[in-house]
Amino acid sequence: MWRRIFALVVKELLTLLRDPRERIIIVLPPLLQLIIFSYAATFDLNHVPLAVYDQSGGVAAQQLIARFTGSGHFSLIDTLHSQRDVARLIDRQQALMVLSIGPDFARDLHRGHSAQVQLILDGRNSNTALLALGYARSIVSQFNSDWQRTHGLTPSPVQLVTRAWFNPNLESRWFIVPGIVGLLMLVVVMVATSLSVAREREQGTFDQLLVTPLRPAEILLGKAAPGFLIGLFEASAIIVVAIVWFGVPLRGDLLTLYTGIVLFLLSAIGVGLMISALASTLQQALLGAFMFLVPAIILSGFATPIGNMPIALQYLTYLNPLRYFMVVLRGVFLEGTPFALLLDQFWPMALIGVCTLGFAGWLFRHRMY
Repeated sequence: MWRRIFALVVKELLTLLRDPRERIIIVLPPLLQLIIFSYAATFDLNHVPLAVYDQSGGVAAQQLIARFTGSGHFSLIDTLHSQRDVARLIDRQQALMVLSIGPDFARDLHRGHSAQVQLILDGRNSNTALLALGYARSIVSQFNSDWQRTHGLTPSPVQLVTRAWFNPNLESRWFIVPGIVGLLMLVVVMVATSLSVAREREQGTFDQLLVTPLRPAEILLGKAAPGFLIGLFEASAIIVVAIVWFGVPLRGDLLTLYTGIVLFLLSAIGVGLMISALASTLQQALLGAFMFLVPAIILSGFATPIGNMPIALQYLTYLNPLRYFMVVLRGVFLEGTPFALLLDQFWPMALIGVCTLGFAGWLFRHRMY
């Protein structure tokens, strides 16, 4: 039995790897996508175009402006001399934010009174505007603390001291890159497995399998093994790039990480083989894989928290193996979550893998006979 399965696995691997173009497609694009997506997909906001309308002209106003321009988040593009210029820059999207300092700013500060500063933001992109506003609030808060300390004023009764666990510098890339590892693994494995049987049917070689001594279960294992091996290789290569190139810390142990990888691969291969068993042509297999991939990525919690989704969609995510794998990846990479605390993520992926592989085997028997 195992000799027949091994022969089928070798045949599948040769089919996938004999063409140099296919070898390049399997290995190179996922690594390039990891690098491109990791740089392009970021929640950090740098070099925000900032305009300043300073009506005070004092030293205090210049100190506040210097904190904005020296923070690394804002880039000064213009110094305004009229209120009309504010609307012009915002309307033309030349500035995302305008810092407007009133004429009595310095006088009020020296008298110990509250001095007001106006921030005018382009709210067409609400997420970007909120990020810029958060940076601005942090700068103004630090300016207040330093001013009170240097001028002998009574400090605020309550001071907020923040500390971010697991990601001290709040680098969004640490959150995004582990998620991209799961996305690329799903895409590679789904494409490799969903096309396997459909390719055989379209080329007319599937009938040849039917006259061999191979049983449906052996064909299933033979079709699943190449996708598993390719997925394991891709995962290892992508993880190395994430750690070495992007500096994402791996705080957990490899046993926990690879347990999640193996279970996720089994569930993804099961779904891919189901699609492949149902499809009669390569086009149908590609459409089926695409129909699964898009909802799986959206409902995985990669970009938006699952808790913010409607209740009906939250229940639907329980059928998505990528949902559990995202928790495993980010938990092992950033938190160092131990094996025992991830059991509630492991067993759903194992259950999805068993059910989908079992159903794929039933489809093989049904379509063969």
